[in-house]
Amino acid sequence: MKALLQRVSRAEVTVEGESLGSVASGLLVLLGVEKTDTKLHAEWLARKIISLRIFEDSDQKINRSVIDISGSVLVVSQFTLCADLSRGNRPGFSYAAAPNFAELLYNEFCVQLKGHGVPIAEGRFGAEMKVDLVNDGPFTIWLDTGDLMRS
Repeated sequence: MKALLQRVSRAEVTVEGESLGSVASGLLVLLGVEKTDTKLHAEWLARKIISLRIFEDSDQKINRSVIDISGSVLVVSQFTLCADLSRGNRPGFSYAAAPNFAELLYNEFCVQLKGHGVPIAEGRFGAEMKVDLVNDGPFTIWLDTGDLMRS
């Protein structure tokens, strides 16, 4: 799984002008699911994200997690994170999971976040979405379970 995290002061996802979900202080997670991903990847990634100390404490040190700040997470499916750009200029998506499988793991990831007590909002899997956000910092992190679970 690949996740692009953005620390936000607010974020909202809409489809055809209808708001599907929004968060105030917390994280926007754009999530891509690859063919080789499993439920273990979803569990690991959810635990990693809620544990990341990327929010400031009272001394302005980056020392608090999304749970510590009572923050929320907006999760948006983003298969284009699985793009293969190794040849030519047109992205290939052969590493991306098939939609049915990807949706199962996307939902599992959301269940895992909720299981840790994190309030979440979601986009609509497979829909053409608009995401509006205010990146706080800006603070953006790239996570790839293929890289991280090996270490």
